[in-house]
Amino acid sequence: MSSTTQGARARARLEVTAAIKDEARRQLAAEGAAKLSLRAVARELGMVSSALYRYFPSRDDLLTALIIDAYDSLGECAEGAHGKAADAGPVGRWTAVAQAVRDWALRHPHEYALIYGSPVPGYTAPDTTVPPASRVGLLFIGILRDAHQGSGLTEPPLPAELRPEAERMAADLAPDLPPATVAALIAAWAQLFGLVGFELFGQFHRVVEDRETFFRYAVGRLAQDVGLA
Repeated sequence: MSSTTQGARARARLEVTAAIKDEARRQLAAEGAAKLSLRAVARELGMVSSALYRYFPSRDDLLTALIIDAYDSLGECAEGAHGKAADAGPVGRWTAVAQAVRDWALRHPHEYALIYGSPVPGYTAPDTTVPPASRVGLLFIGILRDAHQGSGLTEPPLPAELRPEAERMAADLAPDLPPATVAALIAAWAQLFGLVGFELFGQFHRVVEDRETFFRYAVGRLAQDVGLA
């Protein structure tokens, strides 16, 4: 088989794969992840199910591909914002990454719901989703690491009963950071995605009206909580 033929087949496979994912995302928006169906995707694309299975052997394989794409898209957005704020100092970088998370979520609400919403019944994410899912967290760890090395980080208080768990988390995630800092970072990380989720899923309705200003305020408080000046 010539290299030209192989290249054409590879391009065709990429195009079909992209079309399958696009239709699956449309179904996510319309029906939710729990109702995603390979047969329905095939029907909308004018394919027989057996042909689609050559690209994604099961619904879970397709879900995994969509999840990885969503995490990577979010990660690229956050990394781009972080790069643009490289000279802004730790708090500026922290704020830029957090803002990028919110901006991405507002542009991609259904993909955000896929990765940070309710678990899909019967689906367990494989280990291949871990590296893409870690991209935003690694940015925050890097910001705190730089601040710590530059003496620009204040170690937050840590209750004695939490220290064993904080030490375990630090050993797993960032051994070069104080356990108290890592515990505070995990709390801030959860609160950041909670803020975004509350806004995205309507929990701030008739509670917070100026959501942009409120988000900046909350992100600033989170920066203080983790010890950034």
